[in-house]
Formats: sequence, structure tokens, C-alpha cells
Amino acid sequence: MTATETPRSPGAATPRFGASERSAASLFARGRALRPSGKVLPEHARTHNRALVLQTLYGAGPLSRADIARQTGLTRVTVSELVAELMTERLVVDRGQREGVRPGKPATLLDVDRGAFHVISVDLSDTGIVRGAVHDLDDGILARAEHATGSTTGDALVAEVVDLVAELLGTATAPVLGIGVGSPGVVDRAGVVLSAPNLGWTDLPLQSLIADRFHVPVHVANDANAAVLAEHAAQHTSNDLLLVRVGLGVGAGLIIAGHPVVGSAFAAGEIGHVVVGTDEGPLCACGRHGCLEAWLAAPRLASEIDRLASSVGTDRARDEVLREAGRRLGIVLAPVVGTLNLSDVVVSGPPELLDGAFLDATIETLRQRTMADFNRDLSLRMTSHGQDIVLRGAAVMVLSGQLGVS
Repeated sequence: MTATETPRSPGAATPRFGASERSAASLFARGRALRPSGKVLPEHARTHNRALVLQTLYGAGPLSRADIARQTGLTRVTVSELVAELMTERLVVDRGQREGVRPGKPATLLDVDRGAFHVISVDLSDTGIVRGAVHDLDDGILARAEHATGSTTGDALVAEVVDLVAELLGTATAPVLGIGVGSPGVVDRAGVVLSAPNLGWTDLPLQSLIADRFHVPVHVANDANAAVLAEHAAQHTSNDLLLVRVGLGVGAGLIIAGHPVVGSAFAAGEIGHVVVGTDEGPLCACGRHGCLEAWLAAPRLASEIDRLASSVGTDRARDEVLREAGRRLGIVLAPVVGTLNLSDVVVSGPPELLDGAFLDATIETLRQRTMADFNRDLSLRMTSHGQDIVLRGAAVMVLSGQLGVS
């Protein structure tokens, strides 16, 4: 098998991807919910109901056909037809009979075949390195790869990304459902990176470049938008979520009522260049003073701590720098939290810098600047995904975009 071939199991049917195998219906399309939750209009019924059956099994399986019908509200006939189709495509598998429930013929249990297909994920958010992974349908990471890129940008970086994808495809041992990519910068619904200055990319059609090369469905999104999908997929308590990603820059991903929010110009969450306060503040790479990124970027936090440590001691320097940075983040987030009445805010970034004085100062500032009666349950926490959050979010893009599950 060459690197450009998608590995397929003998006799495996390919899941229906739409008009062509390379097409990738955008997860960030207007009105697109991450998880189907009920019946819809007749013209959309079959695609929606198919995803509804898959989501039900994905979240709760193994279940019988009767269980699925009860939980979805679909008729048993509709469920049986959809299950037969999904079994043909190897997305659903028979898990045997349910024993010891009641007299008579035991029900046959069904589940998503979580090892039948693989998903490729790519994370471009770190400086000097591109990372990727192969996942099963249960988001288990089966293999990893990374390429050091140094200061490479522009077309040379695109070539590195293509080489990484080829390596990952060669590692996959099952048919590949799709490829998800989390990239810094502003990314539109067609997977065009409109602007990523740190990567040297402007109007780069990254999604179509990879799809045309490997003939596999591809989904590309901003790295913070990918990261918030991973966090949302891991918890089922709230459909409203804000994730702030701190690294070389600062960005945010937002889900409201189960729908990813990208904005009219695809720049929702670009909070890094919001100016915080009127006290000038540090100089930002954009040329202005006091941008949130100039206060919060991980390299800036580390260098400020080192600079102050010689005069006030390391512990005091850490506390002063991180508390001020956390306060600035709280100032920026307070209007967002207050406007949307958010109760769940997650921070992703270096835990040695963010998990402690930084987080404490952020939550203190948020509570000081929002109405306590409506935000008493506000939760601010570090992500549990660590460095893998963009990889896992990129995999969720594929699962939701291709199958309607997350």
C-alpha cells in the first residue's frame, strides 16, 4: 500500500459521505448541531434519523432495535431499515443476544463498530512541530507521529503537513473515515485558512489540498474551535461552553446550545488582539499595546517571570505575573460570560503556568465583574485533555461531520 492509498478492509462498504467521497459537510455550517436529538422535517429525515440512530448507539450502546426506537421516537420499521443500512456499511455490528431479562426470545443487541474505521487527526498549533494521530471511532489514540518543522512556513510547511498525513495514513489498519486538522488563524467553512501569519498562510485552501491529494474527506478548522469540540464531546452536562486556548497566541472556541459559533467572518473567538484596559500595557506583535495576547501568551509569561525573579524571587515573580495575566483574561471574558450567561469556561495551555494563581485570579475577576445571582455556579477549570486537546477535537470534527456523532 502506498502512502496515498486509504487502507480498507476486504469487503468493507464505505459509509455514505454525500456527493463524493472527498466532500466534507462543514461541521461549522450555520445551524449545524453537534448531536441530533429528535425528529426533523421530512425532507431532511433520512440523513438526520440515520445520525440519530448512530448517536444513540454511540452514547448508550449496546441497545436492541426496540431500545433504539423508544429512545429516538422513531418507528421500529424505520429503525430496522436504518440499522440494516448501517450494518451493511460496517458502522453498526451485532453484539449478540441480551440474556436473563424476560421469558421468550432475547433481544439482539447492536452497537457502533468502534474499530471498523479509523480517523486521522492533525494539530498545527504548536511552534516548530506538527503532530498527528490515528484514532478509532471511540476516540482511542492508536498511533502517533510528529515532524519537527523549526521555522518552516508557507508552502514548505504545507509539504510537511502532507508528509505527516501520508505517514499517518500508512499507519492506519482500517478504512479511514476522514482527516481532521486544527490550524491556527482564521479558517472559513470550506477549510480555507484565510489568515495564519505565524504559519505564513493567506487564503490557503488547506482542506481541498489534502482531500485532492489523498481522496479522503477532510475537515479543517481553527485550533481553538477544534479544541472546544473535544471538551464538549467529553462532557454531557452542558451544551454551552467557552474554551480559552493559551499558547504562542490566545484564542477561544465557543459552543452555544450545542452549536459551534464561528461568526460572520469566521473570526469568533479571536480574542488575542482585544486591548485590555487603558494603561498601555506590553507591546504586542501586532504593533499595539495591551492586547490580551501580549499579556497572556505562554512565552511572554515565562520570560516575565524570569525577568522579575532576579529582583523579587521566583515564587513572588510567578504569583505577580500570573495573577495579573489572569486578571486581564477575566476582564476580557466578563462581558462574554455575562452576555451569554455561561456557566462552563475551560482553559487549555501549559498547566505549570495556568493552573494555580492564573486561574484563581481569572475566576475572582469574573465574579467581581458579573452579576453574582446569575453566575454563582460559574465553573472555570483546566482541560483534562492536556496536549492532545486539538488532536481529539480534530477527530471529533470528522466523527460529527461524517457520521453526526460526538
